[in-house]
Amino acid sequence: MFSGIYNTGIVTFQFLMRFAAQFNPKARLWVEGRRNWANELTQKLAGNEAPIVWFHAASLGEFEQGRPVIEAFRAQYPDYKILVTFFSPSGYEVRKNYDGADYILYLPADTAENARRFIQIVKPQLAFFIKYEFWYNYLHALNTAHIPTISFSAIFRPDQLFFKPYGGFYRTMLRYFNHILVQNQESVGLLKRIGITNVTQAGDTRFDRVAEVAAARKEIPLAATFKNSHPLLVVGSAWPEDMAVLIPFLNTFDQPLKVIIAPHEIHDDEIERWRLQLTKPSVRYSEALADPSLIQPFTQSLIIDNIGMLSSLYQYGEFAYIGGAFKQGLHNILEAATFGMPLFFGPEYDKFQEAIDLLREGAAFPVGNVTELINSFSKQYSKPTKAALISRAYVQRNIGATAQVMEVVKQFMNERAKREKS
Repeated sequence: MFSGIYNTGIVTFQFLMRFAAQFNPKARLWVEGRRNWANELTQKLAGNEAPIVWFHAASLGEFEQGRPVIEAFRAQYPDYKILVTFFSPSGYEVRKNYDGADYILYLPADTAENARRFIQIVKPQLAFFIKYEFWYNYLHALNTAHIPTISFSAIFRPDQLFFKPYGGFYRTMLRYFNHILVQNQESVGLLKRIGITNVTQAGDTRFDRVAEVAAARKEIPLAATFKNSHPLLVVGSAWPEDMAVLIPFLNTFDQPLKVIIAPHEIHDDEIERWRLQLTKPSVRYSEALADPSLIQPFTQSLIIDNIGMLSSLYQYGEFAYIGGAFKQGLHNILEAATFGMPLFFGPEYDKFQEAIDLLREGAAFPVGNVTELINSFSKQYSKPTKAALISRAYVQRNIGATAQVMEVVKQFMNERAKREKS
């Protein structure tokens, strides 16, 4: 019964996406990227005789979370080909040329027929699902084909359907995994309560990723010139809801402060609206790059109008505000935390373990309005060192989840080697 409802929902979702594709660019990418997927995949794999492992990520954030494992697998098992799939265009379109994988494509919609054909074409030796991805038909097809399936960096909460009295169908999905590596002890307990014990508390592989990114950070001379020894607030992945709080704050804050603002999405008209609302001078990155003289001592805000440099910009900051927690979902706060600084974000953070942890430890400060941001920031402005040390130490002590995932992988790979010899 529930599988029928689920499959009907998948078909309905596909119909709605095709309808939305007529006027929504992201929906159009979602639909077009899956057109003739079986033929495209068959052509890509033509002539390949190497075994394949499959990694699936919902979007860009989950891919970056899984990237340390992908690259560790590549290093330890170079004879395998790696296939990466994405659900969302925001992941695929950014990472479709990622050189750490041999094949990259959209995940076909989760129908029983698509799942069967996908597994039949790819013949993966091992499948990985990163964090939140639970697709019934794919998991069922993998289980039927006896393909070991691993979920890692997963995190569970009591309000999820898996743990409801009527959540039997969703619990079935979890039982299809051969091993689940979770971020925290609460997740271990929740899974144990419903009889799932093939679980390891390994932590979050994002810590490994942000440590790698920080170590490989790029120098951005224009940002250093703009900062010019002043205290600097880096605003990462800002949405309009965040700017509705930040702009009044910046207009009224009367202490020396430089601000770098990186929007979540680049829209020229939106950036210009923000500049008009800011009462203190601002400059766009592209303009200042073409003419560095536009950066004057009194220029308060540098607005980034490109994608890809945010993780390196944090190295110049004493403070960070991370966007998304008013509506869309809090973006990656660990990229900033690894450089050591007080962290500010909106009020909807309760689904993000790292935000809860850093709030508890005294390095993160959720704000719901302009007044709260002014009060919280003013307190940290005069003494940011304690929060900075806490946030940096938090990242450092949580590094190591990738190694634990690879230990589980090693067990499955050894079992496969034994079967091949027998």
